[in-house]
Amino acid sequence: MSTYGPDWGVIAVDRFTVVERLTADENGGADRKLSLEGQESSPPSTTDECVNHHEQIKAMEAGKLVPVVFTDKTGSNGYYTVDSSSSTLTDYQGELQTADWKISLNREGSESEVDLQSRLTGAVRKNDFSLTGEKWHAPSIGHYAYFTGSSNPSVMTRTGADGAMTVYRNIPDFSPKWGCPVASYNGGRVRVIDYGLVGSGSELEGVDRPVGVATWSLGNALVNVTPTSSAGVLDVQAYSGGAWHSKLWRLTVAGSPVAAWDSASLIRNDQEQCIIRLVASRSPGRVVLDLTLRRGSRVLEGYLQSGSSATLGCALVTSETNVNTSASGYMTATSNDANGNRFVCGSARTFTGSTTGSMTKSSATFLDFFVGAVIAGGSAVSGDTATDLRNQYIGALAESTHAVKR
Repeated sequence: MSTYGPDWGVIAVDRFTVVERLTADENGGADRKLSLEGQESSPPSTTDECVNHHEQIKAMEAGKLVPVVFTDKTGSNGYYTVDSSSSTLTDYQGELQTADWKISLNREGSESEVDLQSRLTGAVRKNDFSLTGEKWHAPSIGHYAYFTGSSNPSVMTRTGADGAMTVYRNIPDFSPKWGCPVASYNGGRVRVIDYGLVGSGSELEGVDRPVGVATWSLGNALVNVTPTSSAGVLDVQAYSGGAWHSKLWRLTVAGSPVAAWDSASLIRNDQEQCIIRLVASRSPGRVVLDLTLRRGSRVLEGYLQSGSSATLGCALVTSETNVNTSASGYMTATSNDANGNRFVCGSARTFTGSTTGSMTKSSATFLDFFVGAVIAGGSAVSGDTATDLRNQYIGALAESTHAVKR
């Protein structure tokens, strides 16, 4: 975060903040626009902070719904969609650096004027186990008045690093509507943080920007995943008992660990879902891994691809005992670990299981999979058991969020 003087407020725009200037240009009528402009500079901010603001503003995605919260001009707080954004970076030979920025937003309404509608579309994931899956949904922490028409879903609570999150299960064929204070919209969001940018890291805005191949993290306050220094190994952490607990998972191609990742990029970066893509070299060819995390989910979704057919695998680095239930599309540990949890993994398509936390698919060019934790292990609540998590992986629907007049 940049450094501002004591007389300046800030504007929280989606995932980042900018300085709040004396004026904010607003239009009424049919064309309700908010035009913001300002300057970030080093000093007083660091050079890295100034450049990062430049990148954040450039990366804003046209048409995306964003919450906007002012320190001083609170009457302008509300939900907006991005019209355009720009930033001019000027470097005065290292003595002074400035980022002169402009953001144009279309006003959708205040939190009392609009509902948020989660448009859940598509079909359940195609699978080889005749599973119908479970349609579920998790709105922002702090939401209220969740509405799914004449049929109501069941409700459960998952507690993560952001607090208690409500998860709705067995959603009817209806795009849910819900209210949410603007300042609460980011609660429980999915986020990508790059720890190689500034200080303690920066949460990334948009998709059109660089991502550090060894410095990213993908999290939703329930699950967090980071790369490791070991080739093909991911650190997948689950939040329980007020702390994060790690398990290392290794991706393999033709029996060997995937080589060190050559690049990382963002495919989707929304509060309800983020997708990060990793690419590694083969001799010849490449391996591509897409990692997906959804708001409210207890599992990390993966899609491993190889340019040529091979045996693809995903396995715990430190093996744990499980019954081989791969014929049902998942596997889970037979006993709780030191944190009282159990690993769970699986796939929508037929795979070869094991009794040590390893899954493979032979003669394949892709492997879809999920990995995560059954919180409270053998005493997991309904909705958090291994079969529930498998069903939620199968039943997860495509989601986009829109503001609609209440």
